[in-house]
Parts: sequence; structure tokens; C-alpha cells
Amino acid sequence: MTTTTRTVRYTTPLLLALGLGAPLMAGADTLRFGGNFTDDHSSSRAMEIFQEQLAERTDGDLTAQLFPNMQLGGAGENVDQVNSGAIMGTWIGISYLSRTVPELEALSLPFAFDSREDAFALIDGEVGELLDEKLAEAGFTALGYMELGFRHVTNNAHPIETIEDFQDLKIRLQPNQTHLDTFRAIGANPVSMDINEVYGALQQGVLDGQENPYSIISTKRLDEVQKYLSDTGHFYDYIVVVANRDKFEGLSEDEQQAVNEAMAEAVAWQRETAAEEDTAARETLIERGMQFTPISDETRSELRDASQGVVDDLRDKVGAEIVDQVLEELGA
Repeated sequence: MTTTTRTVRYTTPLLLALGLGAPLMAGADTLRFGGNFTDDHSSSRAMEIFQEQLAERTDGDLTAQLFPNMQLGGAGENVDQVNSGAIMGTWIGISYLSRTVPELEALSLPFAFDSREDAFALIDGEVGELLDEKLAEAGFTALGYMELGFRHVTNNAHPIETIEDFQDLKIRLQPNQTHLDTFRAIGANPVSMDINEVYGALQQGVLDGQENPYSIISTKRLDEVQKYLSDTGHFYDYIVVVANRDKFEGLSEDEQQAVNEAMAEAVAWQRETAAEEDTAARETLIERGMQFTPISDETRSELRDASQGVVDDLRDKVGAEIVDQVLEELGA
């Protein structure tokens, strides 16, 4: 995959406290990565594999230091930290980069993905290469794409069985305009909010619900503040690992190769593991007391029809060529 990263002037008090506030790494032998996923999420565990593989491939001359679980702030903050060069990289849901690289929203077509196999074939092919180039233009190096997964709705108002059940539900979404527009199109009241605020907002009744892959709902313990679970599968979502392009290109060729090979090992492991854990996470949520209601084919078809205007708007926003290429490759 290609490379990228842009510089932004941004430093947090937390970074300063950790000694990460300088615009360059404290030492070229240590690559610092921040993430908002919990320690036990498959992506964080995959980053530990990357850490081990990198040290092994470089005989310890190049190492990775990991800060998962929002230790350096939320996802938006992590992006800013990579932009500024305060840290080397981050692993985040792609939506947090869509405002910087709008073309990423072409991956957010509603109800377009049928399987994770289709999703991987798409991102590992020409579409992925094009998006890597766009990320590079914005100053990021794309090191790899993991699975975040199909996203599903939870709420505290009632089970989701028909399109009418979405009417006026105040649902938290990621800061992705296509995601927000899709939920407006199906009658909901979407709210953009960083993940680190979601649990409290649900607990306090500020929100009716949220949407996430089963694994995130489980590891973030959102079942403690949500009652109803549905298998809407409205979007398929990726986790992208990005590095500061200038920093990555500042590594020697051998070091860049070691980073890429170590990340390839981590990504392959995470994709396989995420697939295995997806169903298990749903069963865990049900065992913990969530009421699960599957969406019928009829309702899913109505939701797809109601949101098709979003696809047309996206063509105008990011370009018909990439949207149509995504649709063609997915057979949608």
C-alpha cells in the first residue's frame, strides 16, 4: 500500500506530560502509536503483534510503543497528533479521516456490502490503492486496513423491526457525513460524537441509541446502558493504520520494509480473529441481557431504498468515478 501524512499544529497537555509534545519523535528507533480501541479489542492485540514483529525483524533496533484505550485522547485527537508529528501513527475507524480525505466516504455506501470477503477484496484492490494515494496527498501513509466490521444499531426506546422504528431516534454516529445523511434519510435523528463520550451520553439519556460493530458494543460495555440490539448491518467499516508520511519516509528503506512486513502480519491476524469474534460478541451481548431483534429482508430492502439518495449525493461530493467503481466491484 502507498504512504501518507499531513502536518497540523496540535499538542495536548497529555502528550506533553508523556514527553510526546515535540514535533519529531524522541528517537528514530521508537515509533509511537496511539489508539482509541480498548486493550482487548482485536485491533489493539494486532498492534501488539506488529510491535513484536517489528522488534524481531530489526533485531530491536526499531521498536513500537503503543498507547491504546484513549491514553492519548480520542480518535480525533489521535489523528491530529499524527498530523502534527507528535506521534508516529494511529489505528482508527476510517470515518475519522473522511473529513480530511472525503473520498474515503465512498467506502460508506449504505447497505452495499454483503460480506467481509467482498470488503477485503475491495480495499486490497484498485480502490484501496486510490484511497492510499489520496491519504498520501493529505500527509498520511496507509500501513494497512483491518476489520472494524458491519455496524448495527442499539437503542433504549424499542426493538427495531420496521423502518418506522427509526423515526426520530436520537442515535450517535461517527463524524462521517454519509453515515449521518443515511440515518436522516431513514427517519432517525443522528448525532456526531466521539466514542469516548458515548457511554455517558447513553447513561444520561442524552441519546436514544448508537451504532457500532458487535465487538465495539461488547468491549465498550455499551450493553450496560442499552437494551435493544438489531442486526442492521447498514455499513461495513474498516480500521486503517496510518503513519505520518514524512516520518515514515524518513525511515531507511530497510526500516520501511520491516514496518510494512510487520504490519502485514498484524493485519492478517486481525482480519481472521475479528471474523471469529464477531458472532461470539453478539452472543455475549445477548447473554448479558440485550434483547436481539433480527431485521427482516423486507425491512432491509426498505432501508436500502430509502437511503439511495445518499449514494447520488455522494457521487456529487467525492466524484462519480470512485463511487461507481466501488458499486461495480461490490456488484451492488
